[in-house]
Amino acid sequence: MPIVNPLNRHTAPGRLIAAVLLTTIVEILFAGESLHQIFADRAGAEFHRAQTAFQSNPNDPTAAWQFARACFDYADFATNDTGRAIVANQGIAACRQLLARETNSVPGHYYLAMNLGQLARAEAPSIAAYKLIRDIEREFKTAAELDIGFNHAGAVRSLGLLYRDAPGWPVSIGSRRKAREGLEQAVKLAPDYPENHLSLIESQLQWNDRSGAETGLKTLDALWPSARINFTGQGWEPSWDEWSTRREAARKKLEGPAGSGKPSKPSH
Repeated sequence: MPIVNPLNRHTAPGRLIAAVLLTTIVEILFAGESLHQIFADRAGAEFHRAQTAFQSNPNDPTAAWQFARACFDYADFATNDTGRAIVANQGIAACRQLLARETNSVPGHYYLAMNLGQLARAEAPSIAAYKLIRDIEREFKTAAELDIGFNHAGAVRSLGLLYRDAPGWPVSIGSRRKAREGLEQAVKLAPDYPENHLSLIESQLQWNDRSGAETGLKTLDALWPSARINFTGQGWEPSWDEWSTRREAARKKLEGPAGSGKPSKPSH
């Protein structure tokens, strides 16, 4: 299934050729075995569905941000940086088009930041990737100011991870204090969402705060059964697969000797 559909029968020949070439390139880049191929296939199917809906009605704000969300999800399964950048740029373009009409669109700002993050990931390490960090911070801040609870406090959680992982001053915006504040705020705002707890626990392990991580893991274990009920369905299966792996990884680190390595970097 093509990543860039032919626009319509009136498409200029040059644009149609470019679309076909982009289709071929991206499908090659996304081909091959994947650890979670079934999730990749579903993300691809949702990408194409959302893309068709957006291209059919590009002025529909919901279609725009849902396509941007699908771009972010699909880019996560890219097998190389070129494929990730191609898909992320489509999500960025959709969000910019949306925000040009609706400047206060919360999902517009949020998914613009998310796709900029995918682009930065594809371009790192580079000056271009570092320059994107400020843009990502600005868009997440705007989304949080407009609706701090959107996507289970996703903007403040993502800001916390951004401050945690970015280089510190004077190179960039990294700050342990800001990271902790953002991640703790996300837990308070959406205490039933496992991703918020996991992000904080992994960060506490990275900072050698074993006491905080132990307390956080106990809290996560207690809410796990109810979260299984609240976040159910096919769309949540990739998250539960990832969350389960990360929870057990955190548990193993706490069971091991102090200072025994850093947790793996979570998704935003």
